[in-house]
Amino acid sequence: MSSRPDLRAVLSDEEIYWKDHQVWLQECGYMLRPLKRYSAEDGRMLSSGQVIDAIRLEDEASVLLKVISKDVHPDEAKICEYFSSEGVASDPRNHCIPLLAKLSPPDDEDKLILVMKLLRRYDSPRFDTFGEVMECFRQIFEGLHFMHQHRVAHRDCNSLNIMMDGMHLFPDGCHPQPQYQDFMWDSFKRARHYTRTQRPVKYYFIDFGISTMFAPGEDPRVEVIEGGDSSPPEFGTLEERRDMSMPPKILDPFPTDIYYLGNWIRTEFLEGYDLIDVSAKYGFDFMRPLVSAMVHDDPAKRPTIDEVVVRFGYIRERLSWWKLRSRVVKKDDFLLHLPRMLNHWYRRIGYILMRVPAIPTPKP
Repeated sequence: MSSRPDLRAVLSDEEIYWKDHQVWLQECGYMLRPLKRYSAEDGRMLSSGQVIDAIRLEDEASVLLKVISKDVHPDEAKICEYFSSEGVASDPRNHCIPLLAKLSPPDDEDKLILVMKLLRRYDSPRFDTFGEVMECFRQIFEGLHFMHQHRVAHRDCNSLNIMMDGMHLFPDGCHPQPQYQDFMWDSFKRARHYTRTQRPVKYYFIDFGISTMFAPGEDPRVEVIEGGDSSPPEFGTLEERRDMSMPPKILDPFPTDIYYLGNWIRTEFLEGYDLIDVSAKYGFDFMRPLVSAMVHDDPAKRPTIDEVVVRFGYIRERLSWWKLRSRVVKKDDFLLHLPRMLNHWYRRIGYILMRVPAIPTPKP
Protein backbone atom coordinates (compact mmCIF):
# COMPACT_ATOMS: atom_id res chain seq x y z
CA MET A 1 0.00 0.00 0.00
CA SER A 2 1.50 3.32 -1.09
CA SER A 3 1.77 6.13 1.44
CA ARG A 4 1.42 9.33 -0.54
CA PRO A 5 2.20 12.46 1.48
CA ASP A 6 -0.50 15.04 2.04
CA LEU A 7 0.28 17.60 -0.67
CA ARG A 8 -0.92 20.44 1.53
CA ALA A 9 1.76 19.50 4.05
CA VAL A 10 4.59 19.99 1.53
CA LEU A 11 3.27 22.95 -0.49
CA SER A 12 3.68 26.64 0.25
CA ASP A 13 0.62 28.82 0.76
CA GLU A 14 1.11 30.27 -2.72
CA GLU A 15 1.25 26.82 -4.32
CA ILE A 16 -1.89 25.81 -2.45
CA TYR A 17 -3.53 28.92 -3.91
CA TRP A 18 -2.85 27.72 -7.46
CA LYS A 19 -3.95 24.18 -6.61
CA ASP A 20 -7.25 25.43 -5.20
CA HIS A 21 -7.91 27.53 -8.33
CA GLN A 22 -6.86 24.93 -10.91
CA VAL A 23 -10.41 23.94 -11.93
CA TRP A 24 -11.58 27.56 -12.20
CA LEU A 25 -8.51 28.47 -14.27
CA GLN A 26 -9.27 25.61 -16.64
CA GLU A 27 -12.82 26.92 -17.00
CA CYS A 28 -11.27 30.30 -17.89
CA GLY A 29 -9.19 28.62 -20.60
CA TYR A 30 -5.84 28.06 -18.86
CA MET A 31 -4.39 24.66 -18.03
CA LEU A 32 -1.69 24.32 -15.39
CA ARG A 33 1.15 21.87 -15.97
CA PRO A 34 0.83 18.36 -14.46
CA LEU A 35 2.89 19.38 -11.43
CA LYS A 36 0.59 22.27 -10.74
CA ARG A 37 -2.38 19.97 -11.18
CA TYR A 38 -0.49 18.08 -8.45
CA SER A 39 0.01 14.70 -10.03
CA ALA A 40 3.70 15.00 -8.97
CA GLU A 41 5.09 14.26 -12.46
CA ASP A 42 7.69 17.00 -12.34
CA GLY A 43 8.77 17.48 -8.75
CA ARG A 44 10.30 20.94 -9.30
CA MET A 45 8.91 23.73 -7.20
CA LEU A 46 7.83 27.21 -8.22
CA SER A 47 10.52 29.89 -8.32
CA SER A 48 7.98 32.40 -7.00
CA GLY A 49 4.58 31.55 -5.61
CA GLN A 50 3.12 34.75 -7.06
CA VAL A 51 3.55 33.52 -10.63
CA ILE A 52 2.96 30.25 -12.44
CA ASP A 53 3.21 29.05 -16.02
CA ALA A 54 0.20 27.66 -17.86
CA ILE A 55 -1.07 26.68 -21.30
CA ARG A 56 -3.74 28.80 -23.00
CA LEU A 57 -6.18 26.19 -24.26
CA GLU A 58 -7.42 28.09 -27.32
CA ASP A 59 -4.03 27.97 -29.05
CA GLU A 60 -1.78 25.94 -26.69
CA ALA A 61 0.48 28.97 -26.17
CA SER A 62 2.64 29.07 -23.04
CA VAL A 63 1.68 31.97 -20.77
CA LEU A 64 2.48 33.32 -17.32
CA LEU A 65 -0.17 33.86 -14.64
CA LYS A 66 0.57 36.40 -11.91
CA VAL A 67 -1.70 36.95 -8.91
CA ILE A 68 -1.63 40.44 -7.40
CA SER A 69 -3.37 42.25 -4.59
CA LYS A 70 -5.21 45.39 -5.66
CA ASP A 71 -4.78 46.84 -2.17
CA VAL A 72 -1.01 46.25 -2.07
CA HIS A 73 -0.25 47.09 -5.71
CA PRO A 74 -3.13 49.32 -6.87
CA ASP A 75 -1.41 50.61 -10.03
CA GLU A 76 0.15 47.45 -11.46
CA ALA A 77 -2.81 46.32 -13.56
CA LYS A 78 -3.50 49.89 -14.73
CA ILE A 79 0.07 50.37 -15.95
CA CYS A 80 0.11 46.96 -17.64
CA GLU A 81 -3.16 47.77 -19.40
CA TYR A 82 -1.87 51.17 -20.49
CA PHE A 83 1.25 49.79 -22.17
CA SER A 84 -0.84 47.03 -23.75
CA SER A 85 -3.47 49.43 -25.09
CA GLU A 86 -4.05 50.15 -28.77
CA GLY A 87 -1.48 52.52 -30.21
CA VAL A 88 0.91 52.13 -27.29
CA ALA A 89 1.37 48.36 -27.59
CA SER A 90 2.22 48.54 -31.30
CA ASP A 91 5.07 51.04 -30.83
CA PRO A 92 8.34 49.12 -31.42
CA ARG A 93 10.00 51.15 -28.63
CA ASN A 94 7.62 49.60 -26.11
CA HIS A 95 9.45 46.97 -24.06
CA CYS A 96 6.84 46.45 -21.34
CA ILE A 97 5.61 42.88 -21.01
CA PRO A 98 2.31 42.54 -22.92
CA LEU A 99 -0.85 41.94 -20.88
CA LEU A 100 -2.90 39.25 -22.64
CA ALA A 101 -5.87 39.04 -20.26
CA LYS A 102 -7.05 39.87 -16.76
CA LEU A 103 -8.94 37.38 -14.56
CA SER A 104 -10.93 38.12 -11.40
CA PRO A 105 -11.05 35.16 -8.98
CA PRO A 106 -14.65 34.73 -7.79
CA ASP A 107 -13.64 34.04 -4.18
CA ASP A 108 -11.54 37.16 -3.50
CA GLU A 109 -12.38 40.68 -4.66
CA ASP A 110 -8.89 41.93 -3.74
CA LYS A 111 -7.08 39.58 -6.11
CA LEU A 112 -6.42 39.88 -9.84
CA ILE A 113 -4.67 37.37 -12.07
CA LEU A 114 -2.71 38.93 -14.93
CA VAL A 115 -2.10 36.74 -17.98
CA MET A 116 1.14 37.61 -19.74
CA LYS A 117 3.60 36.26 -22.25
CA LEU A 118 5.99 33.64 -20.83
CA LEU A 119 9.50 35.09 -20.95
CA ARG A 120 13.05 34.00 -20.08
CA ARG A 121 15.81 35.56 -18.00
CA TYR A 122 17.58 38.17 -20.12
CA ASP A 123 20.93 36.32 -19.87
CA SER A 124 19.75 32.74 -20.39
CA PRO A 125 21.24 31.29 -22.51
CA ARG A 126 24.49 33.20 -21.99
CA PHE A 127 25.48 35.87 -24.51
CA ASP A 128 27.68 34.67 -27.36
CA THR A 129 29.02 37.98 -28.74
CA PHE A 130 29.49 41.63 -27.77
CA GLY A 131 27.02 42.53 -30.50
CA GLU A 132 24.33 40.53 -28.71
CA VAL A 133 25.01 42.35 -25.44
CA MET A 134 24.99 45.76 -27.13
CA GLU A 135 21.58 45.00 -28.64
CA CYS A 136 20.33 44.04 -25.18
CA PHE A 137 21.59 47.34 -23.75
CA ARG A 138 20.06 49.28 -26.65
CA GLN A 139 16.64 47.72 -26.22
CA ILE A 140 16.60 48.19 -22.45
CA PHE A 141 17.62 51.85 -22.74
CA GLU A 142 15.00 52.28 -25.46
CA GLY A 143 12.36 50.65 -23.27
CA LEU A 144 13.05 52.87 -20.27
CA HIS A 145 13.15 55.90 -22.57
CA PHE A 146 9.67 54.95 -23.79
CA MET A 147 8.35 54.52 -20.25
CA HIS A 148 9.76 57.87 -19.12
CA GLN A 149 8.29 59.60 -22.19
CA HIS A 150 4.93 58.28 -21.02
CA ARG A 151 5.60 59.66 -17.51
CA VAL A 152 6.00 56.22 -15.93
CA ALA A 153 8.85 55.47 -13.52
CA HIS A 154 9.51 51.75 -13.22
CA ARG A 155 11.11 52.07 -9.75
CA ASP A 156 12.38 48.48 -9.70
CA CYS A 157 14.23 47.93 -12.99
CA ASN A 158 16.92 45.68 -11.56
CA SER A 159 18.29 42.62 -13.37
CA LEU A 160 15.52 40.32 -12.08
CA ASN A 161 12.94 42.44 -13.89
CA ILE A 162 14.71 42.41 -17.27
CA MET A 163 13.54 39.49 -19.39
CA MET A 164 13.50 38.39 -23.02
CA ASP A 165 11.13 36.65 -25.39
CA GLY A 166 13.53 33.83 -26.16
CA MET A 167 11.53 30.62 -26.28
CA HIS A 168 12.19 30.41 -30.04
CA LEU A 169 15.88 29.90 -29.25
CA PHE A 170 15.02 26.39 -28.02
CA PRO A 171 13.82 24.21 -30.92
CA ASP A 172 13.07 21.25 -28.66
CA GLY A 173 11.50 23.34 -25.91
CA CYS A 174 12.70 23.91 -22.35
CA HIS A 175 11.39 24.04 -18.81
CA PRO A 176 9.19 27.11 -18.17
CA GLN A 177 10.36 27.86 -14.62
CA PRO A 178 13.25 30.42 -14.56
CA GLN A 179 15.62 28.38 -12.40
CA TYR A 180 15.27 25.36 -14.74
CA GLN A 181 15.06 27.08 -18.14
CA ASP A 182 18.41 25.71 -19.30
CA PHE A 183 16.96 22.19 -19.14
CA MET A 184 14.30 20.18 -20.94
CA TRP A 185 10.89 20.47 -19.30
CA ASP A 186 10.65 16.77 -18.48
CA SER A 187 14.25 16.01 -17.49
CA PHE A 188 17.54 17.54 -16.34
CA LYS A 189 19.06 17.22 -19.80
CA ARG A 190 20.51 20.49 -21.14
CA ALA A 191 18.17 22.04 -23.70
CA ARG A 192 19.66 22.61 -27.15
CA HIS A 193 19.53 26.25 -28.22
CA TYR A 194 20.43 28.76 -30.93
CA THR A 195 22.33 31.99 -30.31
CA ARG A 196 20.71 35.43 -30.35
CA THR A 197 22.66 36.21 -33.53
CA GLN A 198 21.00 33.25 -35.23
CA ARG A 199 17.56 34.10 -33.86
CA PRO A 200 17.31 37.70 -32.56
CA VAL A 201 15.24 38.34 -29.43
CA LYS A 202 13.25 41.18 -27.90
CA TYR A 203 13.84 42.26 -24.30
CA TYR A 204 11.14 43.34 -21.85
CA PHE A 205 10.62 44.98 -18.49
CA ILE A 206 8.38 43.11 -16.08
CA ASP A 207 6.88 43.72 -12.63
CA PHE A 208 5.18 47.11 -12.33
CA GLY A 209 4.10 46.48 -8.73
CA ILE A 210 5.72 49.66 -7.40
CA SER A 211 5.80 51.61 -10.66
CA THR A 212 4.20 55.07 -10.76
CA MET A 213 2.43 56.85 -13.61
CA PHE A 214 2.33 60.63 -13.29
CA ALA A 215 -0.22 62.97 -14.83
CA PRO A 216 1.06 65.69 -17.20
CA GLY A 217 2.58 68.47 -15.10
CA GLU A 218 2.36 66.48 -11.85
CA ASP A 219 5.23 66.81 -9.39
CA PRO A 220 7.22 63.56 -9.90
CA ARG A 221 8.20 63.12 -6.29
CA VAL A 222 7.00 60.12 -4.32
CA GLU A 223 7.82 58.28 -1.13
CA VAL A 224 10.74 55.90 -1.57
CA ILE A 225 9.85 52.21 -1.87
CA GLU A 226 12.72 49.77 -1.96
CA GLY A 227 12.67 47.20 -4.73
CA GLY A 228 15.08 44.42 -5.58
CA ASP A 229 18.08 46.78 -5.56
CA SER A 230 18.35 48.77 -2.34
CA SER A 231 21.74 50.32 -3.15
CA PRO A 232 20.81 53.77 -4.59
CA PRO A 233 22.72 56.32 -2.46
CA GLU A 234 19.64 58.53 -2.17
CA PHE A 235 17.92 55.78 -0.16
CA GLY A 236 20.36 56.37 2.70
CA THR A 237 22.45 53.94 4.72
CA LEU A 238 21.13 50.62 5.98
CA GLU A 239 20.89 52.07 9.49
CA GLU A 240 18.89 55.04 8.22
CA ARG A 241 16.53 52.81 6.27
CA ARG A 242 15.89 50.65 9.34
CA ASP A 243 15.31 53.61 11.66
CA MET A 244 11.51 53.74 11.94
CA SER A 245 11.71 57.16 13.61
CA MET A 246 13.10 58.71 10.42
CA PRO A 247 10.53 60.49 8.21
CA PRO A 248 9.98 58.82 4.82
CA LYS A 249 12.17 60.09 2.00
CA ILE A 250 10.36 61.88 -0.83
CA LEU A 251 12.32 61.71 -4.09
CA ASP A 252 12.04 61.93 -7.87
CA PRO A 253 12.09 58.26 -9.02
CA PHE A 254 13.25 58.94 -12.58
CA PRO A 255 16.96 59.45 -11.70
CA THR A 256 16.74 56.32 -9.55
CA ASP A 257 15.65 54.34 -12.63
CA ILE A 258 18.84 55.56 -14.31
CA TYR A 259 20.85 54.34 -11.33
CA TYR A 260 19.21 50.91 -11.46
CA LEU A 261 20.20 50.33 -15.09
CA GLY A 262 23.71 51.66 -14.51
CA ASN A 263 24.11 49.40 -11.49
CA TRP A 264 22.80 46.44 -13.50
CA ILE A 265 25.57 46.89 -16.07
CA ARG A 266 28.15 47.63 -13.39
CA THR A 267 27.43 44.53 -11.31
CA GLU A 268 26.66 42.02 -14.07
CA PHE A 269 29.17 43.06 -16.74
CA LEU A 270 31.90 45.33 -15.35
CA GLU A 271 32.55 44.17 -11.80
CA GLY A 272 30.49 41.09 -10.97
CA TYR A 273 28.67 40.50 -7.71
CA ASP A 274 29.90 37.69 -5.47
CA LEU A 275 26.86 37.80 -3.20
CA ILE A 276 24.62 36.43 -5.96
CA ASP A 277 27.36 34.54 -7.82
CA VAL A 278 27.45 36.86 -10.84
CA SER A 279 30.74 36.96 -12.72
CA ALA A 280 32.10 40.05 -14.47
CA LYS A 281 32.83 39.84 -18.19
CA TYR A 282 36.06 40.75 -19.95
CA GLY A 283 36.18 43.66 -22.39
CA PHE A 284 33.34 45.96 -21.32
CA ASP A 285 35.45 48.84 -20.00
CA PHE A 286 34.21 50.99 -22.89
CA MET A 287 30.90 51.20 -20.98
CA ARG A 288 32.49 52.43 -17.75
CA PRO A 289 32.28 56.24 -18.33
CA LEU A 290 28.55 56.06 -19.10
CA VAL A 291 27.86 53.66 -16.24
CA SER A 292 29.82 55.84 -13.79
CA ALA A 293 27.64 58.81 -14.76
CA MET A 294 24.46 56.74 -14.37
CA VAL A 295 25.34 55.66 -10.82
CA HIS A 296 26.56 59.08 -9.62
CA ASP A 297 25.90 59.56 -5.90
CA ASP A 298 23.99 62.78 -6.63
CA PRO A 299 20.76 61.96 -8.54
CA ALA A 300 20.72 65.49 -10.01
CA LYS A 301 24.06 64.83 -11.72
CA ARG A 302 22.97 61.63 -13.44
CA PRO A 303 22.12 61.83 -17.14
CA THR A 304 18.48 61.68 -18.16
CA ILE A 305 17.39 58.67 -20.18
CA ASP A 306 17.43 60.91 -23.29
CA GLU A 307 21.11 61.60 -22.66
CA VAL A 308 21.84 57.94 -21.92
CA VAL A 309 20.36 56.89 -25.26
CA VAL A 310 22.44 59.46 -27.16
CA ARG A 311 25.69 58.63 -25.35
CA PHE A 312 25.14 54.91 -25.80
CA GLY A 313 24.57 55.46 -29.52
CA TYR A 314 28.00 57.11 -29.79
CA ILE A 315 29.61 54.22 -27.91
CA ARG A 316 28.01 51.61 -30.13
CA GLU A 317 29.01 53.40 -33.34
CA ARG A 318 32.67 53.36 -32.30
CA LEU A 319 32.87 49.59 -31.81
CA SER A 320 34.49 47.70 -34.68
CA TRP A 321 32.77 44.76 -36.35
CA TRP A 322 35.59 42.59 -34.98
CA LYS A 323 34.77 43.65 -31.42
CA LEU A 324 31.05 43.14 -31.96
CA ARG A 325 31.61 39.60 -33.22
CA SER A 326 34.05 38.74 -30.40
CA ARG A 327 33.07 36.15 -27.79
CA VAL A 328 31.80 37.29 -24.40
CA VAL A 329 34.01 35.65 -21.76
CA LYS A 330 33.19 35.58 -18.07
CA LYS A 331 36.07 36.24 -15.71
CA ASP A 332 35.48 32.90 -13.99
CA ASP A 333 35.55 31.03 -17.33
CA PHE A 334 38.48 28.88 -18.33
CA LEU A 335 39.80 31.20 -21.06
CA LEU A 336 41.21 28.40 -23.20
CA HIS A 337 38.07 26.26 -23.12
CA LEU A 338 38.79 24.68 -26.50
CA PRO A 339 35.32 23.35 -27.50
CA ARG A 340 33.64 26.68 -26.72
CA MET A 341 36.33 28.63 -28.61
CA LEU A 342 36.11 26.36 -31.66
CA ASN A 343 32.31 26.53 -31.74
CA HIS A 344 32.44 30.32 -31.51
CA TRP A 345 34.95 30.64 -34.35
CA TYR A 346 32.94 28.24 -36.50
CA ARG A 347 29.82 30.38 -36.01
CA ARG A 348 31.76 33.62 -36.42
CA ILE A 349 33.19 32.65 -39.81
CA GLY A 350 29.74 31.53 -40.92
CA TYR A 351 28.17 34.84 -39.87
CA ILE A 352 30.80 36.78 -41.83
CA LEU A 353 30.38 34.66 -44.97
CA MET A 354 26.58 34.89 -44.80
CA ARG A 355 26.70 38.61 -43.91
CA VAL A 356 24.67 38.09 -40.76
CA PRO A 357 24.51 41.44 -38.87
CA ALA A 358 26.96 41.71 -35.97
CA ILE A 359 24.23 43.38 -33.89
CA PRO A 360 21.17 41.07 -34.05
CA THR A 361 18.04 43.22 -34.15
CA PRO A 362 14.64 41.46 -34.12
CA LYS A 363 12.07 42.24 -36.76
CA PRO A 364 9.30 44.63 -35.60
